[in-house]
Amino acid sequence: MVKKLTSSFLLALQNIRSHFFHTLLSVLGIVIGVASLVAILSLIDGMEEYANQQITETTSLKAIAVRSNAYENINGVRIRKDTFAILTSGDVEELRLSKPAHLFLNRSAVDAVVAGDSTVGTNIWSIGESMHPKMKVIEGRAFSKLDLQEKRKVAIVNEHFVKKAWPKDSLKTILGRTIQLGQDSVIIQGVLANDRSPGPYLILPITLLTQAELKANAPELLIEAESVEEVALLKEEVQAFLKQKYGALNDFSVQTNEMRVKQATQGFLLFRIIMGMIVGISVLVGGIGVMNVLLISVTERTVEIGIRKAMGATRTDIMMQFLSESVTVSAFGSLIGLTLGVLGTMIFVPIVRSVTEMPFQAAYTVNTMIVIGLISLLVGIVFGTYPAIRASKLDPVEAIRRE
Repeated sequence: MVKKLTSSFLLALQNIRSHFFHTLLSVLGIVIGVASLVAILSLIDGMEEYANQQITETTSLKAIAVRSNAYENINGVRIRKDTFAILTSGDVEELRLSKPAHLFLNRSAVDAVVAGDSTVGTNIWSIGESMHPKMKVIEGRAFSKLDLQEKRKVAIVNEHFVKKAWPKDSLKTILGRTIQLGQDSVIIQGVLANDRSPGPYLILPITLLTQAELKANAPELLIEAESVEEVALLKEEVQAFLKQKYGALNDFSVQTNEMRVKQATQGFLLFRIIMGMIVGISVLVGGIGVMNVLLISVTERTVEIGIRKAMGATRTDIMMQFLSESVTVSAFGSLIGLTLGVLGTMIFVPIVRSVTEMPFQAAYTVNTMIVIGLISLLVGIVFGTYPAIRASKLDPVEAIRRE
């Protein structure tokens, strides 16, 4: 069987060499279709890698966010609850996590505060004892447990705030200075390095907030697992703790960032399928070209087929010969298309990078190569079956008589 297949493919290669340009023109549809498919799949794979990289940089896949549910749906209408559970610093201690959890609240509005002789528009955050890992104190100190327990009126500001309030002073000299927030005044005890936030902000101990302020804008708890694999287990532990302490999970939502990656993956998969179907039209045209080549080959080689059958070749042998030719021709077109597709993306990607100024790259994955291989095989079999059957049904006497 292996020997018959080998000889069939060798004969197919010989026929391609003898009709090279005719074969090349006939598989032009496959060449264009495969080249387009390679380019589209590699560009989509590159886009997906870039999107996942951006998601990973902006949000940790190991993070779990716990939020209070201040609203409920009644007959399809979203209504704010009269009472609901609110997370506290005590909850963080009771959870006994291996890594520090970050309890925070953003007022989601810019407030005007008086700092020295200046009025500074700033974002105000309230946090628990643990500070977000991306926040780095470069002068002074962060909040201590005692600061929160005694509800000390202290604050931490970032470098942007210092430059707005005291543009000529050094960071060390502003420690201990007072900021006026409405009727209250707080003392600066630390300065943060500037992060991705474009403007000034200050941070207060979350225990300074009243119950009414917490109810108006409930804090959020950010927990980070040791690894991505532990996220699901840690999420279950957090849910069990909340259910045990508060009686039900209706007042809380526990979410992970895996959903963002899943949504992006689903979007790119949909894009792949749609673009693949569009490009598949060219592959279909190429398959018709392959069938045309083989039908012409059957006509030209009628006598040869008759002689082979007269010498003992079976219908299966004839079918195998023409199917081998069909697969070889489609593989030949797919190989050229693959080469052109890769070269095309290598030219196209630098143009995209120069225009968008984004570190975007095409990705050539094993899946893409498998898809191209399957296309070659399917096109060869589907569009080579009819010519192969037609050749196998030729009567040897009638075929030889045509000479």
